[in-house]
Amino acid sequence: MRCLPTRRSVLGAAAAAAGSGLLAACSTAPGSAGPQGSAAESRAGHGSVHHGGPRADGPEGYVDPSGPEVRAAEAARDATGPLTEVKVTATATTLDLGGGRTVRSWAYGDRLPGQEVRATAGGTLALTLANNLPEATSVHWHGLALRNDMDGVPGLTQRDIAPGGSFAYKFAVMHPGTYWFHPHTGVQQDRGLYAPLIVEDPKEPLSYDKEWVVVLDDWIDGVDGATPDAVLAELRKGMGAQSTGGAHGHAHVRTGGESDVLGKDAGDVVYPHYLVNGRVPEDPSVFTARPGDRIRLRIVNAGGDTAFRIALGGHELTVTHTDGFPVEHTTARSLLLGMGERYDVLVTAGDGVFPLTALAEGKDGSALAVLRTGTGTAPTAATRPAELESRPLMADALRAAGPAVLAAREPDRTVQIRLTGSMTRYDWAFDGTPYTPDQRHPVTAGERVRLEFRNATPMWHPVHLHGHSFALGSEPGGARKDTAIVLPGGRLTADFDADNPGLWMTHCHNVYHSESGMMTVIGYRL
Repeated sequence: MRCLPTRRSVLGAAAAAAGSGLLAACSTAPGSAGPQGSAAESRAGHGSVHHGGPRADGPEGYVDPSGPEVRAAEAARDATGPLTEVKVTATATTLDLGGGRTVRSWAYGDRLPGQEVRATAGGTLALTLANNLPEATSVHWHGLALRNDMDGVPGLTQRDIAPGGSFAYKFAVMHPGTYWFHPHTGVQQDRGLYAPLIVEDPKEPLSYDKEWVVVLDDWIDGVDGATPDAVLAELRKGMGAQSTGGAHGHAHVRTGGESDVLGKDAGDVVYPHYLVNGRVPEDPSVFTARPGDRIRLRIVNAGGDTAFRIALGGHELTVTHTDGFPVEHTTARSLLLGMGERYDVLVTAGDGVFPLTALAEGKDGSALAVLRTGTGTAPTAATRPAELESRPLMADALRAAGPAVLAAREPDRTVQIRLTGSMTRYDWAFDGTPYTPDQRHPVTAGERVRLEFRNATPMWHPVHLHGHSFALGSEPGGARKDTAIVLPGGRLTADFDADNPGLWMTHCHNVYHSESGMMTVIGYRL
């Protein structure tokens, strides 16, 4: 069969031809989509293209990320849809943030965000990453329930992709939705290494005229010599070593920043810029449509340390999906997205020029994009739509819809995870123990597993589970998510079915918290 090009794939191919560093194409799918090659082949030199992932080191008695259980689960997905092939280069480059601002950073190709990738649910994605960076990297497919050896966690599911090397990721993509990809190596995600991944539904139930992918970010890399690694080094000194008043040498570290939703400490890092689709608010990206158009917005928070409260001036948002899964349609004036969260919304465009404003929650500053359907004065960086004044909608107010409803079932196993640490010592962890790759919270295939996250810290945390989606709350019908906010002193209950064997990371999606130790592993027992 041939893959029929979508309106997005045509645009993507044109952009790739212009030298974006990413090439996409469709071809006939040869059936199920597991990568070929042995674990020994995958261990061969870093400079070659690898197929499959190496066997993880750790306690015996757990499923190997490239073992027979993982291969069998991939074969059972029976991905007979189109094959999407993509080539991506991670490279050091100069990025134009708009308004005359340029920075040296790392990115996929020469653009920010990286060129959007589109695949079809029921098909296969084959993406080869070439690493032209000065250090090792990886790619994690945020939100996808994919085969374990393609999950992109160095030291757990694959080896680092060394400088000059490359890695061939190939896996079935079964669930439509809004996803994204980024490194799982150090704090590289807080550079320009991220891009949206849209898995299209061949039986799309929504009706709309246009689609607008909106990627939010907080930006510090390359501004006045700053790097995420230098920021992490500052943070690791702990607030006990920081002087008050933003003294020289600690300008990127913050405390406080109160939010009426997230509490008295909204983030750790002072960012000079907040971006929508790689643009500063003084020179925003503009999306054009006609009055009355029904527009689907796919919103991704790719930030490292910032939650965003987002609204479209003069419009009501109808939430249709969160983290790729459908919800009962719910109207809202504004939304709050923690790092890693995604929301799909529908809007009916008015006539004029409208600000899409994303406030950095509990911080100073905002990001801006513009919807233009007619004449009018363009909004500015200082524009604050009235819709932002109301309390934003969050995932606990949503209900799963249709096939996203997790069947009612008592949990076979409860995994309790306590969130610990503080800004004083910057010792973020789960259960007081910083991450090591040999950690395992055991589960067994076929179980209904309940995760209970208890936040013993004075700060909020967006927790993310790899390779699965969970239902929020202990009662049936909670929204299906892979990333969810745990408030200070709060508790989050998340149920999932253990139906994807392997070793799966769960962690705080504040990149500085996770790199400081707030990560652990859910491991399937043999």
